[in-house]
Amino acid sequence: MPVLDPNPQNGQKKMLIVFGAFLAIFVVIGVIATIASP
Repeated sequence: MPVLDPNPQNGQKKMLIVFGAFLAIFVVIGVIATIASP
């Protein structure tokens, strides 16, 4: 399964959304940790 597909299937788009959500959660956790740190 190629990483860059000219015609992305529904599954690949779903995987991209999941990856984007995971990245967003990771950023939010980082911001919270920065604010909570003394």
